[in-house]
This record gives sequence, C-alpha cells and structure tokens, in this order.
Amino acid sequence: MKRLAILRHAKSSWDDPGLDDFNRPLNERGRKAARRLGRELARRKMKFDLVLSSSSARTRETIDCIQRHYNFGAPIKFDDALYGAGEAELFATVRSFDEDVKAPLIVGHNPGLEMLIAGLSEDDDVGLRQRVLGKFPTGTLAVLEFDAKRWGDVGHASGKIVELILAKELD
Repeated sequence: MKRLAILRHAKSSWDDPGLDDFNRPLNERGRKAARRLGRELARRKMKFDLVLSSSSARTRETIDCIQRHYNFGAPIKFDDALYGAGEAELFATVRSFDEDVKAPLIVGHNPGLEMLIAGLSEDDDVGLRQRVLGKFPTGTLAVLEFDAKRWGDVGHASGKIVELILAKELD
C-alpha cells in the first residue's frame, strides 16, 4: 500500500503586480489558512516520510506557516522542476519515488496538481474526487492511497482519495 499526499500552496498575494510569479508571497488570508492546516495536521497526527516541494516563495511560506503548529518530522526537499510542472511531470515524479518512501507529500501548484489528482484517482463512494475535479483550491490537501507495492506500479485511476482537507473549511 502506498499513500501520497498532495498540497496546493495557500492563497498568494497579488499586491505587487510587477513581482515575478515565482516570487509571490502568501497574503494574510493564506498565512492564516496554512497555520490552520498545520493545526489540523497535528490534530490528525498525520505522518509523512518526505516533503517534496516547489521552490517558489509561496510554497516555501506555506510550509513555514504549517510548521508553526505541525512538525513534518521528515526531510523537506525543494525542487525547481515542480514549479509549473504539469500532470506528466508530476506523474513521473510519483512513479520515481524511492521504494523506502511510503508516505510522501508533494507541495505545489495548479493546474498540475489538480490534473495529477484527477488522473491518479478513481471515483469514490463519498464524492471526494468530484469535489476536486475542476477546482483544487489553495490550501487544500488531498491524500490518495494506492494498492501498489512499488511506486512504479502506480497508474492512471489506480488510487482513491481517502482524505480531503480544505483550509477554508477549518475552524
């Protein structure tokens, strides 16, 4: 069994229209949402063994805000290739995880993350997949489980969303 968590960064600021997209920080709403998400991860006692994140300012800040209330307890690696990555690149990333990685967390951006979730998951009885199709909001964490022994065995529609946490619905 493999377990993959996917987190879209929290809400970013558009206050400086001249700022390069890669360098956009979170806005205050995004910082509050990320802190709420950190409290929820701690409450649920969620565990990850690797955090792989885009290196953009807003993903880094999302992680920093989450860590105010939650200890990832796992290595955090930043990868420039995750910024702007599409479904194919993200899918290749998932399939290339080392086999000792059992529960990674990917932190990144839309539309790639939304497309990855849609591609990896099949419909579920409670409608979690339907909730993210066409809209994977900022500050949302989806957890997928795969009946696979190796990451290389993960394929299209081979997983189910088993948890969905929207920061905007917390508190």
